[in-house]
Amino acid sequence: MSFAGMMLVALVVDAAFGWPDRVYRRIGHPVTWIGRMIGQLEAWLGAEDQDDAARFRAGTATAVIVIGVVVVVAVMVAATLPGGVLGMVIGGILAAPLVAARSLHDHVGDVEAPLSAGDVDGARQEVAKIVGRDPSRLDEAGIARAALESLAENTSDGVTAPLFWGLLFGLPGIAGYKAVNTLDSMIGYRNARYEWFGKFAARFDDVVNYVPARLTGLVFCLVSGRPGQAFAVMRRDAGAHRSPNAGWPEAAMAAGLGVRLSGPRVYGDRVSDEPWVNAGARDPEARDLAEGLGLYRRCVFAFGVVLAVLVLV
Repeated sequence: MSFAGMMLVALVVDAAFGWPDRVYRRIGHPVTWIGRMIGQLEAWLGAEDQDDAARFRAGTATAVIVIGVVVVVAVMVAATLPGGVLGMVIGGILAAPLVAARSLHDHVGDVEAPLSAGDVDGARQEVAKIVGRDPSRLDEAGIARAALESLAENTSDGVTAPLFWGLLFGLPGIAGYKAVNTLDSMIGYRNARYEWFGKFAARFDDVVNYVPARLTGLVFCLVSGRPGQAFAVMRRDAGAHRSPNAGWPEAAMAAGLGVRLSGPRVYGDRVSDEPWVNAGARDPEARDLAEGLGLYRRCVFAFGVVLAVLVLV
């Protein structure tokens, strides 16, 4: 069975259909199923009156159990698939909900539409659904910047990394990655509650995203129309980013569009003084968000072409 073919089917099915709202309302989504397991294990294991070492052990146990259960289930499902093209297609359909190509495009598009129409308040409401910073303090440039940063980072987390691990290990690879990423999304925070409980999950997420993040940045550079300049900015600025991985696609996106990203931002009552990415460029505008979505579509298309070539060879 071709894992490349399986991932190609998954990408095409997700891009075409996504995860319909009516299905979500009836049964949820694989990520919400994983999320419920994480929440239950935290309730059982993660008492907040534990010392730091105990909370680290509890968080590590939570991560190991979640990843183990998800991978074992995926291995069992994969073992039931028929061989040949039929098994590849069925496996791809089962893997499709674990790729977020369509939903990411739709969420960022929901920000771009009101922003392009001059509806800043509407754009604030939509960007609040995809970023953690205080939307009330964001002007047009801040909204566009936040949405572009989310688009760049989540291209790696939601598209490249699932396809990468699925290409290597099939259903267990893509499912296991999604478990790791969901753990990081839920408990991988540096705050009083999760600093120690989520530390293992956050670090493991950094490890599994190391290659996909750099691969995403490289593809952004190649499809940007200014590959040399984009690659130079990415190589110069990615390492200064607060994240060991997000800086690569973010810097490539910034250079590809000719704008600056990152920089200072507000989370609640806390100001995070981050360095700029592509610092000498202008602030992004609504039109840059539309162009960023175009860059994203070209990147996803390039992944599809690579997978198709791998199937043929």
